[in-house]
Amino acid sequence: MFRLGKKYRHLIHDNGCGCANILLRERSHHLSEYSRRRFLAGAGATAVAGVFAGAVNAQTPVPMSKILLRQIRLFDGRSDSLQSGVQVLTDGNKIVSIDKANSPPPSDATVLDCGDRVLMPGMIDAHWHAIYAAVPLQVLLAGDPGIIFAASTAEAEHTLMRGFTTIRDMGGPVFTFKQAIDTGLIPGPRIFPAGAMITTSGGHGDLRMPSEIPARDGELSVGEMMGGAAIVDDVGELKRRVREQLLQGASQIKLVGGGGVSSPRSPLDMTTFSELEIRAAVDVARDWNTYVTVHAYASNTVQRAIAGGVACVEHAHLMDEDTAKMFADKGVWLSTQPFLTMEDAASQTGPGVERVKQLFAGTPNIYSYAKKYGIKTAWGSDILFSPELAPRQNTMLTHLSNWYTNAEALRMVTSGNAELLALSSLRAPYSGKLGVIDEGAFADILVWDGNPLDDIRMIENPQENLSLVVKDGRIFKNNL
Repeated sequence: MFRLGKKYRHLIHDNGCGCANILLRERSHHLSEYSRRRFLAGAGATAVAGVFAGAVNAQTPVPMSKILLRQIRLFDGRSDSLQSGVQVLTDGNKIVSIDKANSPPPSDATVLDCGDRVLMPGMIDAHWHAIYAAVPLQVLLAGDPGIIFAASTAEAEHTLMRGFTTIRDMGGPVFTFKQAIDTGLIPGPRIFPAGAMITTSGGHGDLRMPSEIPARDGELSVGEMMGGAAIVDDVGELKRRVREQLLQGASQIKLVGGGGVSSPRSPLDMTTFSELEIRAAVDVARDWNTYVTVHAYASNTVQRAIAGGVACVEHAHLMDEDTAKMFADKGVWLSTQPFLTMEDAASQTGPGVERVKQLFAGTPNIYSYAKKYGIKTAWGSDILFSPELAPRQNTMLTHLSNWYTNAEALRMVTSGNAELLALSSLRAPYSGKLGVIDEGAFADILVWDGNPLDDIRMIENPQENLSLVVKDGRIFKNNL
């Protein structure tokens, strides 16, 4: 039996705490009837509903066949410039030829004349939340699985139509949602899932109601039952939760090393897991032939994660130069976001507003350090809780032009991010190359009406400028 949130009774919180919100108290009572079974049943029902909705509202994807893309200018995901005079042939879900001789098309191929437009690999977002990106926080707290997954289903298609054919999901109940996309029930990007983000009591992601504290043995909070978080406070339980995510299909493990922006009672400067605990999680992940990444902002939190042997750190906006040197010395990946103004984080309220302003101040430093020390750097957007903010995913990408050339930014969001995904090794959910236009790579292809190497800001308007979206050899959008 699960103990869920009830009205607060005698517990007292000040006005700055999100728990004092009347809406939270009402939702807490509503969630007393909640169960993981209902949540997952709602996910399945909504995925099926998405099939029928997609038949009306979306372009029906063209089944896999041979596709010849001719009259293109090619950005292959690795180069500084475009190649002309080539054509690309796909067969099934793979690219089979980069043809410089412009041979006649196979008799059974669909020929698409791209009119000298720019062809490039599908883009990769290394820090996305497929379930939470476009679901307002008040809707999420209401706990109705139907509306949560309806919003997520719609956003999955929008994400794909913005040109993101792959995402690394950094926390959320996404396993069955991924399955719905992979089997063609709903349109959306490929997903490298982390599953529940694993945190400690009081860490980022611990969103328990006051009536759920203290936890009792064997009882899970609402967030844990939803699969969004796993709260652990000893090494044995930590290993168990890591193994549970891997059992469900996690391609990488996400630990929470400190506080966060969107958790009202978890300040950015706090630290959660010990170095010993982080190393225990890393050992389990290695046993499963994959890796651990750690959410961390402050220098001491980042340093502890690196000392614990992790392969990647998320964010790190508040790190100092000595910490940056540790990234380079240990060969650890930095997966971060170019947050610049409140336009990039408009969904934040309460304590989150002041915290995100600290990130704005740290953003120029992390990219300066990354370039100075040659840190392996991945790009992600980390958009949360806002259907209005989610379309800024492309704008978050173009922010990179403050520190990188257009070609460097495009490499980061294609072949660069694909190198990070490759750390999943045997736990990678897809067998093939991503982020490049190459023989044998997945047929994840974009065609732009314009040249993003000349003007990367054109990517901010995919509705008008993105002419073709092919994912897994299927055409999802064709405005050629």
